[in-house]
Amino acid sequence: MKLDLLLRNADIITMDPTRPAAGSLGIWQGRIVGLDDDLDGLDAAEVLDLGGATVTPGFIDAHCHTTWFGLGLGELDVSGARGLDELYGLLRDAVSGTGSGAGAEAGTWLLATGFSQQHHGGLFPDIAELDRITGQRPLLMRHNSGHMAVVNTAALRQAGAEPPSFPDPDGGTVVRDAAGRPTGLVQETAQELIQQLILPYPLDDIEAALERATRYYASEGITSFTEAGVGGGWIGHSPAELGAYQRAAASGRLHARAQVMPVLDVLHALDGHDSDSPGAAPAGLDLGMATGFGNEYLSLGPAKVFLDGSLLGETAAVSQEFCSHGHKDNTGNVGYFQADPAQLRERIGAAYAAGWSIAAHAIGDRAIDLAVDIITDCQATYGARAVPNRIEHASMTRPDQLARLAEAGIAVTPQASFFHDGGDGMTASLGADRLPWAYRAASFLDAGVTLAGSSDRPVANGNVLRGMQAFVDRRTASGATFGNPDERLTPRQALAAYTSGAAAATGTADIKGTLAPGKLADFTVLSASPLEAPDISGLRVLATAVGGRFTYQATTTEFQHAALTRQSSQGRP
Repeated sequence: MKLDLLLRNADIITMDPTRPAAGSLGIWQGRIVGLDDDLDGLDAAEVLDLGGATVTPGFIDAHCHTTWFGLGLGELDVSGARGLDELYGLLRDAVSGTGSGAGAEAGTWLLATGFSQQHHGGLFPDIAELDRITGQRPLLMRHNSGHMAVVNTAALRQAGAEPPSFPDPDGGTVVRDAAGRPTGLVQETAQELIQQLILPYPLDDIEAALERATRYYASEGITSFTEAGVGGGWIGHSPAELGAYQRAAASGRLHARAQVMPVLDVLHALDGHDSDSPGAAPAGLDLGMATGFGNEYLSLGPAKVFLDGSLLGETAAVSQEFCSHGHKDNTGNVGYFQADPAQLRERIGAAYAAGWSIAAHAIGDRAIDLAVDIITDCQATYGARAVPNRIEHASMTRPDQLARLAEAGIAVTPQASFFHDGGDGMTASLGADRLPWAYRAASFLDAGVTLAGSSDRPVANGNVLRGMQAFVDRRTASGATFGNPDERLTPRQALAAYTSGAAAATGTADIKGTLAPGKLADFTVLSASPLEAPDISGLRVLATAVGGRFTYQATTTEFQHAALTRQSSQGRP
């Protein structure tokens, strides 16, 4: 056998407990052949001397919004604005043709992304000022949580939602002042009123967005990701969104492995034989496709369902009301479910009966109760799934819920990436008594719950190294420790969250998440070890490889030297 690639002189962290470290790794036809003495006597087409650089399994982001992120890279980014005057200035520049996202004619949509009231002292834009800036050009400015958006009067008028008599949709709100006038804020499912005026995006635009996004992912060491909702609802971009993924994969424009979750809204009744799913009428995709369909590069994940809202937007379904603070009176506010719980139970049961695993967005502890109840009932009726059922975010988890999650084998995806920008705001909303429940990490692992690292990008910064450091120190923007300091992870646990833990949560632990013979040759090369670095976020990604092929190579001195060594070994000048 002649290897395709041999890595040597490396600090290899395998995340495989049976063989935790190595110095060399051999690859053939996209798979790992062996480590160290397994490779004795084998030649290689390419030999790469890494000069002591660290190699880890490729990073896995188990919950992100890749199409949204990629589209946002081409829209007006307002995330850097601090203070409403600066935000208004960015919008004026865009309208006048002098800024990013500028130059469109009047009447066409002005699309902006990355707004958070936390960047503006808890304040939202004044719709009157937005109207003065934009005129008749409709505006959609996405909140970084994904659970609300800011719009102007022109957008509301096009949607027919301006009059005070307009009814709110189920699970959403067009926020109004005391006189019934819209404030410009649309929450949860009310966003669809505006988005349906823009959707669907052309598949060419989605494919281009996927290429932009996954090139960015590769530069951060990400080799796999789970797209948390496509095809419909307020999170999807086209009913044919999976087709854009297929096109991108076939044309080489998808630079990381993708597991794609369709939203529950796009599943529909399947008229199969009565014996196929006793006890429930199944609901799925045509031809009976369900979780697991696809290949190692592109596959279908669980069905994604929203049970509640967000902590930052204070729409999550919690058991105790949010704290009143500063500009907001939260008396009686315990959030809400996205739909009637009985209806959610029926729809989720129908999807599970058709073979789908379930990924339930549940932020508040009341929503987590509902998610665990429904999933455990489904498992009892139809059996477990090869791809684990999941709770997305699991942001407010009571102590009594930990054992239930572990017993049911439900994986969780809390985002450490929220701590820096959102931690201080969530602290104010939750209060001291409940704060220890927020975004657990160590207690999930102690209870035996599978923990997957993820970013929710573009809701938060998706840099994995920053995410690892956040799991380790839990620092907010003010320098405080977010939540319970005992929830901090060790560096090895933080690395596991984005490698072996994320692989387990996505049902792919048999092929990735650790560097072991027979597994996919997905790896990340770092400037130093994340297990020893004083600040993991300060490390540099030198290279990223998917199936043994580099999707990213830095131009740093370290990797330039390694590349020259490789060329010399092949006899090239």
